[in-house]
Amino acid sequence: MIPTQTLSRFIHSQRKRYPDSTGELSDLLVSISLGMKLISQMVATAGFKGLHGYSGEINVHGDEKRILDDEADEVLVELLGSSGHFGLLVSEERDSVIATDASHNEGKYVLAFDPLDGSSNIGSNIPTGTIFCIYKKKDENRAAINDDFCQPGSAVVAAGYSVYGAKTSFVYSTGSGVHGFTLDPSIGEFVLTDPDIRVPERGTIYSVNEGNTAFWDDRVKTYVESLKRHDATEKGPYTGRYVGSLVADFDRTLRKGGVFLYPVDAKRPTGRLRLLYECMPLAFIMEQAGGSAINGPDRIVEITPSDIHQKSALITGSPSEVARYAAQVHAKGDVKGR
Repeated sequence: MIPTQTLSRFIHSQRKRYPDSTGELSDLLVSISLGMKLISQMVATAGFKGLHGYSGEINVHGDEKRILDDEADEVLVELLGSSGHFGLLVSEERDSVIATDASHNEGKYVLAFDPLDGSSNIGSNIPTGTIFCIYKKKDENRAAINDDFCQPGSAVVAAGYSVYGAKTSFVYSTGSGVHGFTLDPSIGEFVLTDPDIRVPERGTIYSVNEGNTAFWDDRVKTYVESLKRHDATEKGPYTGRYVGSLVADFDRTLRKGGVFLYPVDAKRPTGRLRLLYECMPLAFIMEQAGGSAINGPDRIVEITPSDIHQKSALITGSPSEVARYAAQVHAKGDVKGR
C-alpha cells in the first residue's frame, strides 16, 4: 500500500500553490530530509561503528566535540554544499561560514544548521536531532556573503528540525503552517503524520534546567516556583519535564503545550543557545504553530543576528504561558505580535 503522503510528494504538492515557484526550495527540503535520514542511521548504529566519544577537538563555543558531531556536520556540508542552491553554509561546528560550489554563481539561498543537537546524550539512548534555517540572499545578483545571515525571522524562507529517538521525525515550515512527518523504515521515506500542527493555548508542563537555579535572577526563580504551587493550574502544579536535548524538549512543548525556558543567568548573561541556527528556526516554527518565542523582553523573530554564532536566551511555548513569563519576569503583556 502506497502511503497517502510522503514528504517529497507533500512538498511538491505544496509547490503547486505557487505558480511562479522555480522548485529550488522544494529540492532543498528534500535534500535536507535525505541528510536527516543519513544522520538518523549514523546515530542508530554509532555503538556498532565506534562513533561514540569525543573527537579531541573544541568547537567555536568552547564545547568539546564528539565524533558524531563531526560526522553529522560532514554529511550535511557535503550533501547541501553540492546541491548548487546554497551560496554559503553556517554550522555550529565550524568557526566561519562554509563556501560551497554555488558560492560564486547562482545559489540564491544561505543555510544555517546545528548538525547534531543534544550530542552529549549520545550513548544514553536520549533523543538528539538536527535544526536548520534557510534565508534567501539579500541580493540575488551577487555572490552570497556573511551579511546574508544577518536577517530577522521575518525573512526566514524555511525552517525545520528532526528528532532521532524512538522514531525519526521531520518537522518543517515554509511560512504556511507547520507539518510533521515520521520516517517509515520499511520504505525509507518520511510520511505525513501530523499535518498543520498547532500548539495548545495553554499547557501543564514546564521545561527548564533547574541545575542553574543558583545563577538565575530572583524574578526567574519566583516565576519557576509559581509553577510548582498546588493551585498553579486547575489540576495542580505544573509537571516538570527536561530532557536536556533542545529539539526533544522543544518538540514536546510544540505538541503538548506549556513552556520551555533557557533564560539568561549570571554565568550566561547573553544566553546559552545559538540565535541563528537554534533559537531563530525554532521560534519561527513555534509562531507558525500559533505559539510564542521570546528571548525575555523581545520576540526572537524580530532580532537581527549580528554574528553567525551569537547567543540568546529562549522562552517558548503556548502563547498564554509565554505571556505569563513575560509579565512576571519582564513586566510585559502580550509578546506574540501576531
